[in-house]
Amino acid sequence: MDRGICYAALAYGMWGFFPVYWKMLGHVPALELTAHRIVWSLIVLAAVVLIAGKARIFSSLISKPRVVVIYSSAAVLLSLNWLIYVWAVNAGFIVESALGYFINPLVSVLLGVMFLRERLRPGQWVSVALAAAGVGYLTFIYGALPWIALSLAFSFGIYGLVKKTAPLDSLTGLTLETGIMFIPAALLLIRADSSGQGAFLHTGIIPDLLLVGGGVVTAMPLLLFSAAARRIPLFRLGMLQYIAPTIQFLLGIMVYHEPFAVNKLIGFILVWLALLIFALEGLLVPGGLRR
Repeated sequence: MDRGICYAALAYGMWGFFPVYWKMLGHVPALELTAHRIVWSLIVLAAVVLIAGKARIFSSLISKPRVVVIYSSAAVLLSLNWLIYVWAVNAGFIVESALGYFINPLVSVLLGVMFLRERLRPGQWVSVALAAAGVGYLTFIYGALPWIALSLAFSFGIYGLVKKTAPLDSLTGLTLETGIMFIPAALLLIRADSSGQGAFLHTGIIPDLLLVGGGVVTAMPLLLFSAAARRIPLFRLGMLQYIAPTIQFLLGIMVYHEPFAVNKLIGFILVWLALLIFALEGLLVPGGLRR
């Protein structure tokens, strides 16, 4: 099997079970938890950079303004995605978060068309139209745009586009992203601790270990995703992504018993049908998107 496909499948499988991990830290405010993810991820990644002998290469790359600008954009998008997702999971919106990542593959397709000059075949346009109809239906049912789903879909979709066109390898790129966000994240944690509201070292050994371990569980799938994004086309990356939301959707319904009205199911079915048609079309007509 193609190495890029393996990396992507592993990354999405890990992301699928993320709600279980973050639910165990539900007592930590989302902004503080996101800051911990950034800080501990950087520590893990910096150690990997040193072990891999890339410290000198890394220091030379970060001196280039163009590189810093690109990865600053990626860092902001990634941090925003983390914040929305962690808040949504612990606020009881795992199912809507899953919808965001169901939509994301087709957002990736549209971004590929808009920015990478990729062209869709008629069957692929049908998929995009069905997904749009699903979102439109859910907007009608909710009485408002499903902002959690759309925010997650577009923030991560644009992040994937930036990573697709970024000049650095997956390890140095991700290290730079977390490094850019490290100072604001660290200042936030210092402020929380000084005000007596910080969770670290104040809520028990298990939560402390989970917060530190968040660096590992955050960095690992991102490294796999970044490596996959540089090896396989954006459309194929999008097709594989529904591994994660399928797991999340089942967790939300079957494990955490989130309310899910039958009328919402129609919108989800439209999105699932769009993904099914897109996947089958890709199998029946090899080659995927055209340039």
